[in-house]
Amino acid sequence: MKAYVLIETAAGKTKQVKKALAKVKSPRASVSAMDAVTGPYDFIAVVEGQTLDAIGSLVTDAIGIIDGVTRTTTCVAVTVG
Repeated sequence: MKAYVLIETAAGKTKQVKKALAKVKSPRASVSAMDAVTGPYDFIAVVEGQTLDAIGSLVTDAIGIIDGVTRTTTCVAVTVG
């Protein structure tokens, strides 16, 4: 499964969050790509995992607890058509 995680950071914490996101790993899910973006979010991370629960655990237990991350929004990728 794949999901896009939209990440907001606290002012002045963007570089620190980027370094921490690069180290995020889990046995069942991982960050496969990440970009800094303009707009209401600071980063968009592509997260891939074996199950939706694995992705959810990575977001809540590894990404959401990073010092400087103020909010995450997870968008699960789906197949259309």
